[in-house]
Amino acid sequence: MTLQQLKLTCDAPGIGVVQTLRGEVEPRNPYSQWNLCDYTGDDALRVLNARLTFCQQMGIDLDQLVMPRQSHTTHVAVIDQDFFDADIAQQEQLLNDIDALVTALPGICIGVNTADCVPIALADPTHGIIAIAHAGWRGTVGRIAQRTVETMCRLGATPADIHATMGASICADCFEVGDEVPQAFEQAGFDMTEIVRRNATTGKAHIDLWRANRQVLLAAGIPADHITLPTACSRCHSDRYFSARRLGIHSGRTFTAIMRTPNS
Repeated sequence: MTLQQLKLTCDAPGIGVVQTLRGEVEPRNPYSQWNLCDYTGDDALRVLNARLTFCQQMGIDLDQLVMPRQSHTTHVAVIDQDFFDADIAQQEQLLNDIDALVTALPGICIGVNTADCVPIALADPTHGIIAIAHAGWRGTVGRIAQRTVETMCRLGATPADIHATMGASICADCFEVGDEVPQAFEQAGFDMTEIVRRNATTGKAHIDLWRANRQVLLAAGIPADHITLPTACSRCHSDRYFSARRLGIHSGRTFTAIMRTPNS
């Protein structure tokens, strides 16, 4: 399994952000080699094998890997000792309909699954708080990144000390949408001049989710030079990253994770 390192805009010893790649791509297999998401139709044993392989490379046990069952909400969950004291059924319930995770616990790897939506990893190295968020267009309109920052601050983080990096996700050129989508962004108060353009040929709207989430992070108090935009589009590079627009919703997901080592 190849893990791509995502960089934070600071020296953060002990905090790592990684993103999985598809691995060996077979034309008729939308799940490819490495898919950690267990609710998009992939074989359960193959998903388990991918998770075990990921944990081995991260140097953790399977129970130290936490990911939510996402549903395009703006719900944020805190992963604390109470979560680990709960039984498996309770943990699954706590992770249901959750699209962002926050933790202050070292040695715990938190992550989200995406296939065109924007994964946002956040870290406050000063106070030892990390987070991960899944921002599709609905989550972006609902300002899930801001809700995640607010949750981090309740645990002791400070916006000025938070650094955010976004993983591979759909670019504005590829993200063509119906008119209801820009209308939702406009009603939510986004700067439309920065995030929306029209295709001159089709007249269709295109949304820049990367810059929309940057607007959300800036509004949450994160300094501009603490924010890193993606370097790759999942649809343009669907040979490396999963893309629902290329492969359909019954396909694998790219896993983006952040972890703070026990000694950091």
